[in-house]
Amino acid sequence: MSDTEFLHFQSLKKAVQGKYLETHSPAYDDISKWKGIDIIYFQEDLRQKAKGNISEKTFYTYFKNNSQEKIPRIDMLNILSVYSGFNSWSEFKKKNPIANTAEETTSSVVSETQTEEPIEIVTVGQNQTSVTEKPPISIDNQAFDEINQNINFKSQKQNFLKRYLWLGISAFLFAILLILVFYDNLFYKKYTYAFTDADRNSSIKGELDVKIIRENESPILFKVKPNSKFVYETKSKSLKMIISSPFYRTDTVSRDLSSAPESENIELKPNDYAIQLYYYSKSIIDFKKKTNELNKLISDNALIYQVVDSDIYGIETMDKQKYISLVTLPTTTLENLEVIDSQMKNGKIVMIKFKITDEEKTK
Repeated sequence: MSDTEFLHFQSLKKAVQGKYLETHSPAYDDISKWKGIDIIYFQEDLRQKAKGNISEKTFYTYFKNNSQEKIPRIDMLNILSVYSGFNSWSEFKKKNPIANTAEETTSSVVSETQTEEPIEIVTVGQNQTSVTEKPPISIDNQAFDEINQNINFKSQKQNFLKRYLWLGISAFLFAILLILVFYDNLFYKKYTYAFTDADRNSSIKGELDVKIIRENESPILFKVKPNSKFVYETKSKSLKMIISSPFYRTDTVSRDLSSAPESENIELKPNDYAIQLYYYSKSIIDFKKKTNELNKLISDNALIYQVVDSDIYGIETMDKQKYISLVTLPTTTLENLEVIDSQMKNGKIVMIKFKITDEEKTK
């Protein structure tokens, strides 16, 4: 990407900001300071005017902080250009030229003189000594053949012994390896657990987290998919696991595996308040009734967190009324709202953690 392309994109962001400010009044005029409801309204305005979507992650990456000087994909650039009143990204660049300043640089050529060092030739005198040649020794051919045969026989015998010695050692080591592997596996045992709704006597339709607690070791976290069983292999004599879900009460299960069955069904008690929160946050019902129900359900001092899918911004907070305004907006964003966690106290929800999934991934 050239510097000119990045400067064009900065110009396009200003054009998008100006277009939005024509019909809306966000908390800040500067587009890099928009968050929460302002982003939701902008996403909806973009859908209506440019027939396109921009995900929350894309907005945070390219509009909130773009220190790495990156620009979006060409399809997103085209959507933003159409929103600003142009037919395409190419047309926007043509009608909004960037003034370039070229810097002239001069280069000087430095000639280097290479000197060759003379090669010194040294003549070394060699002393020659006269050698008196002795007459060749004659050996009987038959005796010579017998010696060669004896040497070859001994050499073949040694090679034979070496070969089978290495084969024997390799087979012995391989046998020890097999014993070690299968000996350890002999003590492992497989246990299968199914999870059901205690009130409805049906399988759990949401995702579950199963955390295995091990003595003197860090816990292991497993994700169990909806309507699926959890299978765990261990050679331990005991098992302790913590089962949690946004819509079910956290339960700690301990088992003595020396007498426990290999297959078991575990009932989970539903979290009615979390289910109500999810229903009223996502359902398309009378918005006045929806607002009243959420007002009753959520504490006035509730802590509400929005998890943002961004490398720069991880979590944003909002108050109760802003959350209710967000989930009562008649936008398609509600289809991607996901309640991650909630907590209650004295009959009221005091903490909500939610996220809006990436629309570009769900398409």
